Amino acid sequence: MVEPIIRMKNIEKHFGLVIALAGVSVDIMAGECHCLLGDNGAGKSTFIKTMSGVHKPSKGEIIFSGEAMKFERPRDAIAAGVATVYQDLAMIPLMSVSRNFFMGNEPIKKFAGISFFDHEYANRVTMQEMKKMGINLRGPDQAVGTLSGGERQTVAIARAVHFGAKVLILDEPTSALGVRQTSNVLATIDKVRNQGIAVVFITHNVRHAMAVGDRFTVLNRGKTLGTAIRGEITPEELQDLMAGGQELASLEGSLGGTV
Repeated sequence: MVEPIIRMKNIEKHFGLVIALAGVSVDIMAGECHCLLGDNGAGKSTFIKTMSGVHKPSKGEIIFSGEAMKFERPRDAIAAGVATVYQDLAMIPLMSVSRNFFMGNEPIKKFAGISFFDHEYANRVTMQEMKKMGINLRGPDQAVGTLSGGERQTVAIARAVHFGAKVLILDEPTSALGVRQTSNVLATIDKVRNQGIAVVFITHNVRHAMAVGDRFTVLNRGKTLGTAIRGEITPEELQDLMAGGQELASLEGSLGGTV
């Protein structure tokens, strides 16, 4: 049996008296797109921040590549191979694509004992990596701010993959995109998965999840409602779980079927 690359076991996260996560367990396999769904306040953000080292779990265990891990900070998770692409993307719009691509990992060359940013190397790698993801830039010096939202998402994803991500967490990457840009990002997710990288796709959009997902885990009020495999659940059933189908059914009964 293939072992998960990352296993979150009975994760709890408390903020004072507030219980944000109440014993969530999820296994992530290499080369799969695992969709984490839930309405606002379901615990998705807290869960991925615990997985990526932003929060320490109050209880529970994180197993990464078969070993118990305690990420003290996000940099520890990144070093282990857990990368997160957040909605804000952490990019500087007026800076070139290549400088954004290598931000924090700048390639250096020396001339006369003085260190310089290696523009030639950065430009070449940026163009190569973006082309792999299906994006043809005008040039590596193109400002990130001139790219579409989907293209900026692809830059962030390609950057994470290039620097060794084994688990790629995508936080609502399609939430603010149009149809064409969404299609491009979903195609990028498919390319990443086909490289054997585990993708954790956080979304509240069932259609987007069903387009690329292999497995689907639904969170509700800090608890998991279970994990379904592609083909075992319909979009309608998934939507019902997200919306709290049982609660709606009870409410409908108490109101005489008027909901």
